Amino acid sequence: MMRNPRRIPIRRGFFVCALLLAGTVTAAPSAVASEAPSIQQIHGTTFRSPYDGQRVANVRGVVTSVTTQGKARGFTFANPARAARSSSALFVLTGAQTPRVRTGDVVSVSGTVTDYFADAAPERSLDLPLTEITAASWTVTGSAPVPPPVLLDQHTVPRAFTASAGGRSIEYHQLRPDRYALDFYKAHESELVAVRDARVVGPTNSHGELWVTARERDNPTPRGGTRYGSYARPNSGRLLVSPLPGTAPLPAADIGDRLGGLTVGPLGYSQFGGYELRAARLGALRHGGLARETTRAQGSDELAVATYNVENLSPQDDPAKFDRLAEGIAGNLAGPDIVSLEEIQDDDGPTDDGVTSAGVTLDKFTEAIAAAGGPRYRWRQIDPADGADGGQPGGNIRNVFLYNPARVSFVDRPGGSATEPVRVLGKPGRPELSASPGRIAPRDSAWLDSRKPLAGEFLFRGRRVFVVGNHFNSKGGDQPLAGRYQPPQRSSESQRLAQAGLVRGFVGELEAKDPLANIVVLGDLNDYQFSPAVRTLTTGGALTDLVDTLPPAQRYSYVYQGNSQVLDHILTSPGLGRPDYDIVHLNAEFADQVSDHDPQVARLRPRR
Repeated sequence: MMRNPRRIPIRRGFFVCALLLAGTVTAAPSAVASEAPSIQQIHGTTFRSPYDGQRVANVRGVVTSVTTQGKARGFTFANPARAARSSSALFVLTGAQTPRVRTGDVVSVSGTVTDYFADAAPERSLDLPLTEITAASWTVTGSAPVPPPVLLDQHTVPRAFTASAGGRSIEYHQLRPDRYALDFYKAHESELVAVRDARVVGPTNSHGELWVTARERDNPTPRGGTRYGSYARPNSGRLLVSPLPGTAPLPAADIGDRLGGLTVGPLGYSQFGGYELRAARLGALRHGGLARETTRAQGSDELAVATYNVENLSPQDDPAKFDRLAEGIAGNLAGPDIVSLEEIQDDDGPTDDGVTSAGVTLDKFTEAIAAAGGPRYRWRQIDPADGADGGQPGGNIRNVFLYNPARVSFVDRPGGSATEPVRVLGKPGRPELSASPGRIAPRDSAWLDSRKPLAGEFLFRGRRVFVVGNHFNSKGGDQPLAGRYQPPQRSSESQRLAQAGLVRGFVGELEAKDPLANIVVLGDLNDYQFSPAVRTLTTGGALTDLVDTLPPAQRYSYVYQGNSQVLDHILTSPGLGRPDYDIVHLNAEFADQVSDHDPQVARLRPRR
């Protein structure tokens, strides 16, 4: 699983404690603007307001939307006059109180201008601010037509995502909304915006949000998503859509569905990072008919090896999760001969009581697979030291091999443990492992709070195959794509680089014994096919990342913030020739998913 948690509780530092009506008396701020500025002047021409922290009076505009629920209620109001680099609308925060205004009211607002950072205090925030008015009072002076929304599409949203600041903050850069998407969104912050017939590129999630693209032609996948293929082009048209609080929840939508007609609402900045359309009016959902994929069965002379992140599977999960995962392996994956699993939890799941064994979890899962018509798998794994491998506290996730004994044999060699490193032994031309299963360099600091690779020997039709199951460290701690620091730093990458180096060294030891050794390295590497970590594994031609053998538009197994991307990989050694490879899309593109990852399978013909 991609670990880049940005789900942070709503933290408003300027909650209003009493009902705010016209004429409400508020505490005086430390600075007061000398004259009534316009909304455009308050925004200025950078991501930071020149009036931040100052009190302003008699700012005029027409109410364009009202937020009536939650702890961040308020309203947006706009001055219809447009400026090239400054938004014509502002959000007025009233906290837990519903403001007594209606759309179309002309208001004169006084209050304190605040650049609000949702994720942390301004000096520590990774995000960009939303400029708003807090501690506000206002007077309704009349009514007027609501300004029409700004249409976001291929012609208005720039293709380039943002300017580079060499890793520093862009918050005081002069906005170039004609050139950069982040600048464009800031220049229309809090204004009513709209997307027409918008394609869903990130399915509805458990928080009731989905992602659409305003740029229809940006890196489309064959199934309706938007592919992320480069750090330099993070797809500028992606936009989070959430319901404006007080409106109906969003429907369950899959990738490739469309919001027909216009979806309209104020443009905000999400508390989870990035700009969002807070829909006051939602287009009618049109389903695209996306179907879950099924791969073909392997031939009698083909060894089918799969990887599947089963997202914290434990006996505490609903039986339906076991059944659906089992059906995926037995049916959609056609019963692979070997399955490398990630995120198998211990026997009491997230209960943090020192239990590390996973026999109950695995027996329950393998029984479910058999009941679904799949092979009666056996399993091999090594219990981790309690609390040493990261993941959900108490869960003790680990890598596991399932194998079909009717098709393959596992070569058991004792000696593998949570802390004992596996070594490459054997004669030239015939390598073998010191322990099978065994863990690669488990005491190395590269694996601190991270899953250790599981190595095992298998026999298929008399041929020896070495399989290494992996789950590299997450992306937690990386700076966000739409944040204040550009380009964002990938602080988690250094650990994955070290992990990849250890796995690559292990592969090198096997190939030093036998240049044509049959080696499969697979799992959730938590990184992209173009990343330095994955390129470390393929250096020198020791391994081929099979995702690179697919057409570019098909290279994805995971969806995050509307980007269809690669985190899961199967890599093979030269001795295995050109495998038949398939990413089986049955989770990541759907609102109803049993895991957030898609599994994948390679069909191999070991030659010796």
